[in-house]
Amino acid sequence: MQPYEFFIGLRYTRAKKRNHFISFISLISMLGMALGVMALIVVLSVMNGFQKEIRERMLGASPHLEVVADGGRMNNWQPILDKVTQHPQVAAAAPYVAGQGMLSFGQSVQGVMVRGIAPAQETAITELSNKITSGALADLRGGEFGIVLGTDLARALGVRLGEKIMLITPQGQITPAGMMPRLKQFRVVGIFEIGMAPYDNNLALINISDAQKLFQLGDAVTGISTRLRDVDLAPKVSRELQRQLPDDLYANDWTHQNSNYFRAVQMEKKMMFIILSLIVAVAAFNIVSTLVMAVTDKQADIAILRTLGASPRSIMKIFIVQGVVIGVVGTLLGGIGGIVLALNLDVVVPFIEHLFGMRFLAKDVYYITELPSDLRYHEVALVTGISFLISLLATLYPSYRASQTQPAEALRYE
Repeated sequence: MQPYEFFIGLRYTRAKKRNHFISFISLISMLGMALGVMALIVVLSVMNGFQKEIRERMLGASPHLEVVADGGRMNNWQPILDKVTQHPQVAAAAPYVAGQGMLSFGQSVQGVMVRGIAPAQETAITELSNKITSGALADLRGGEFGIVLGTDLARALGVRLGEKIMLITPQGQITPAGMMPRLKQFRVVGIFEIGMAPYDNNLALINISDAQKLFQLGDAVTGISTRLRDVDLAPKVSRELQRQLPDDLYANDWTHQNSNYFRAVQMEKKMMFIILSLIVAVAAFNIVSTLVMAVTDKQADIAILRTLGASPRSIMKIFIVQGVVIGVVGTLLGGIGGIVLALNLDVVVPFIEHLFGMRFLAKDVYYITELPSDLRYHEVALVTGISFLISLLATLYPSYRASQTQPAEALRYE
């Protein structure tokens, strides 16, 4: 590219006395490109943040991988525990008991998922011990029938630390009056808060020995929970363990348990990328209209350049420069703005919520209550690269039309 082509292309982007409107359209195109790029970067960062935050909270409250038995009863579980522990990716493993029940306190009744754990071993598998807001997980001692509740569950029942509640299980016992559910009184020894409604609303923890008595399992357990050294290898570890397990046992990793949610997030992320890319496309159409008007306005200039010896290719390059400058400046502004906004969402969002007296994420509706952000620079590069490519493609047709201008025709009425 010759220096004069670049110089003239830059000069055409600045306002003149008779083409303020064209310069205004150029500014709008530039701002539209910046807005589209910024929106794309921020939305992708927020969706990445949601995925990362929910994944961390899920894995903080649930095992990375579980080995469970058909029918929910694993009798000879100690050899299975030893086999699972021997896998090089398994950092810790422990048996657990799971079942459903209802908690009753006063006039309040709530359905719950009951999980029997060994408190000492559970600390190596999940982060529940760090989520206790009142009491302690270690207070779940066998034979004392203590229970740890989620904060929302405790609030819904109106129960406090130290009070006694009734746990009702569907495993009934036959009496002269017919089948009667099993009831057992438990004392609240702890309250936890994960920050996710499915856990805080529905999960109750008891000691594994108490759970075995409550669900009439004897020495059997429901399954074995594990913590992996590399959580991303969970599907691979699950497949490897499955080949070593008996036919009545199966390994279930966290990606399979939450597959619907993560697939939905990935689909939403792709769709949002496509939808918000339309903003950039609209800005690109503005670049096309800007250049078409500029070509019409500069007919005489083009003719003079042609008579001075400029080739059609040089004319084309001049208008490509003009369009690319609009696209590059808009992309850079949007990229910088998107990065700054994505990195400071924790300050911007609370300010907007305070300003308008509203809350974007209600805890009873969404898994998390704060708008997270996880900026990934390879996605920033992808967005800015696509934006630049779109702006470059938008210049081709108007620039080609300019290169086809005939000097004699253009100067006939000048």
